Amino acid sequence: MGLIIFIVCTIGFHIGLYGMFKKAGIDPWKALVPYYNTWEMVQKMPLKKHWFFLQFIPIVGQFISIWIYIKFVEHFGRFSVLHHTAAVFLPFIYFPYLGFSKNERYAGNAVVKNYKKSSAREWIDAGVFAVVAATIIRTFIFEAYVIPTGSMEKTLMVNDFLFVSKLSYGPRLPNTPLAIPFVHHTAPVINTKSYLEWIKLPYKRLWSSPIERNDVVVFNYPVGDTVVGEYESNINYYDALRERYKGDRQAILDRDDIIVRPVDKRENFIKRCVGIPGDTIQLKEAILYVNGSTAYVPPNSATNYIVKTKGVALDEEVLKEEFNVEGKYGQISISGNSEYLITLTEAEAEKMKQQPYIESVSKKLNYPDAKEYAEDEPRYTKMFPQDTAHYKWSEDFYGPVWIPKKGSSITLTPENVSIYRRVINVYEGNKLEEKDGKFIINGQETNQYTFKMDYFWLMGDNRHNSQDSRFWGFVPEDHVVGRASLIWFSWDKAPRWNRLFRSIK
Repeated sequence: MGLIIFIVCTIGFHIGLYGMFKKAGIDPWKALVPYYNTWEMVQKMPLKKHWFFLQFIPIVGQFISIWIYIKFVEHFGRFSVLHHTAAVFLPFIYFPYLGFSKNERYAGNAVVKNYKKSSAREWIDAGVFAVVAATIIRTFIFEAYVIPTGSMEKTLMVNDFLFVSKLSYGPRLPNTPLAIPFVHHTAPVINTKSYLEWIKLPYKRLWSSPIERNDVVVFNYPVGDTVVGEYESNINYYDALRERYKGDRQAILDRDDIIVRPVDKRENFIKRCVGIPGDTIQLKEAILYVNGSTAYVPPNSATNYIVKTKGVALDEEVLKEEFNVEGKYGQISISGNSEYLITLTEAEAEKMKQQPYIESVSKKLNYPDAKEYAEDEPRYTKMFPQDTAHYKWSEDFYGPVWIPKKGSSITLTPENVSIYRRVINVYEGNKLEEKDGKFIINGQETNQYTFKMDYFWLMGDNRHNSQDSRFWGFVPEDHVVGRASLIWFSWDKAPRWNRLFRSIK
């Protein structure tokens, strides 16, 4: 359907331009040749020749082309915001009107020279330019992002303000181009979708570059395709169905706040890419292994330690100043008499051991059979792929898992199908069925599958306080937003001056 609409709009656009060229005294067939038509417009109006060549600048050039069309419309004596809006958003209707209506004529350069904008119009044009420029920058170059949770502590702190480079991996064209500027998925005040799905574009990344292992990456939440309004990003539809509704699909579907989102409008998450396509990852006793070797450990990555004191209470101010522990962000809790659960880096843990009032410091390990609370299920029930018959893993004892690579093939088995089912069904748009121990993909019996996209494994540096790939699996390449590159501001009641303009490693 989307392709049909695109074809109809393209035909309408060029038919209209054909009529406009004829009225302007330009050979009308030239309107049908991309870029040659803008060259003819530039010469006819006339504009300086460099405007034609600026169209070839990636991304920005598209807006230069739109500006040339608007200038051409002005030569028909049409200067109002309404006419310019129609030229930008409805050219497939507006251009045929200008080209074939008996009431419209090509007035030439004289009418443009005689037109003087009002001060109000000057402000409107300046505002539109600012919005367009900012939208281009935000969509294709970089975007501001604020750290909402402690999953990356202490590499990134809550209320760190970042710049996310969209050029690092190649700008991604939006799936839903019709959207309110500067708003992600929900319009403020009216609390409705901030985008229209009348036009949907397929995944396309301009001059793509590979994600490097250990990059800090912003991406769209893979299981955020369906959310429950009550929970939103805190718990996705699938977790709600499994944990809150105990698998009763009809009960959750009876709600009136189920929201389905396209890829580019899913929640933005930030984690570190610890596994790239083709890697095999595994955790043993909280130590990450990639392809059988111990992985890079970020110097500021943190985990939970059990700290026992010699009968003294820990001072929160000392913890903050000496060990960078901020209690209000859940980095410390009392787990017993003179015993604390504290989020520390490896260096901070070693420093803690040296304090005279400390009896012991040991890393807290989460075992697959352990329960967080007395009434809770074992930890392995929460871990991807939620296949407890074959995989009983935890945050610290996990894998091995092979990460899909574009063009690579696997043999599906009853053991591994749960790991790759969502990739095949959802991310790559196939229909995978299992009947009598056999696999059927798109109606064909087969146990072979070749991946169409690259996938990544992302984990938070705060390993015991992070919802990441261990809980929901792979991140497809079309979900990648950009690379976190710079902390430009940070706030905790007052600016954290020591964090300003820090590069992210």
